[in-house]
Amino acid sequence: MSYTNGLDKPTDFFITKLYNGTGSSNAITNVGFQPDFTWIKRRNSATAHHLHNSISGATKVLNSNTSNAESTDAQKLSSFDSDGFTVGTNGDANNSSGTFVSWNWLASNSTTSNSDGDITSTVSANTTSGFSIVKYTGNGSASNIGHGLGVAPKCIIIKNLSSTADWLVGHEGLHPTLGWKYGINLNSTGARHESGTYFADTPPTTSVFKVEANAEVNTSGDEYIAYCFADTGNKFFKAGSYIGNGNNDGPMIFCEFKPAFVIIKPSSYSNSWLLLDNKRPGYNVTNQRFEADGNGAEYSGLDYADFLSNGFKIRTSNSHPNNSGGTLIYMAFAENPFVTSTGIPTTAR
Repeated sequence: MSYTNGLDKPTDFFITKLYNGTGSSNAITNVGFQPDFTWIKRRNSATAHHLHNSISGATKVLNSNTSNAESTDAQKLSSFDSDGFTVGTNGDANNSSGTFVSWNWLASNSTTSNSDGDITSTVSANTTSGFSIVKYTGNGSASNIGHGLGVAPKCIIIKNLSSTADWLVGHEGLHPTLGWKYGINLNSTGARHESGTYFADTPPTTSVFKVEANAEVNTSGDEYIAYCFADTGNKFFKAGSYIGNGNNDGPMIFCEFKPAFVIIKPSSYSNSWLLLDNKRPGYNVTNQRFEADGNGAEYSGLDYADFLSNGFKIRTSNSHPNNSGGTLIYMAFAENPFVTSTGIPTTAR
């Protein structure tokens, strides 16, 4: 369901869920839907990030902070459930003294075979929110792959499941006019780099994205997972870039919604991927962050940003999210629309 003013309930498609560990099988409920993609991080200890998706299967896991291939562990996330998920006994996902955050996305709770491209892909797509999970097997030559969204993605995150290889992120904001000539690595602090052998300098279309022969995106016989994010006009997701000003009165990024989750990465200079959400601490200023490329515990030493009714505003002069003159890319997911279908405005926190 969509509206002129955007989705009335973005929480039907994405939610940040906090939970406490028990050390034994632990059903995390009240998510509001059965997730297709769940990203878990322990808050009070230095542990890896754990990313799970429904196409690979709940017990399959990747780490955003490493280049490791996909592994199997039934004691991390053991199942996707109708109103959440269940974690097992592994301390990284369910230590009895641990506190945890999970970020959860709904795709379609089903899969289809997609033959729009040169490589047939398996896709779970939500065309309302603009999110799809795509699994494919590389062929080692320049190829198009169907993503199932009907709208061109603004950002694609790809990981080789079979072999050790860096995560590769394509994002239109990496360059003002040549965004898809560049790539950036999720498991690294590094700046953007030219990626002619990744996306073939070719922006995604409404049906496919293109990859060339490269270990990160298309080695013959290796399996890959791609997370695709598109702006459908429903005011659920925004991706773009901004220029830092090095001031505590930092840039305001207009999203047309109150954010639930914001990912920021310096692209013209080296620094970590910054993960902020609406539950940590749950009020402005948002000062609790993780780094997607690191395994550190939750850090709260800086006032990073205000989450506003129509976007987010940087509140620190620190170079991590606000280097003067630097270019930074972002992805933002909605908590509430700025104005609902009934004309009721959303207020800031």
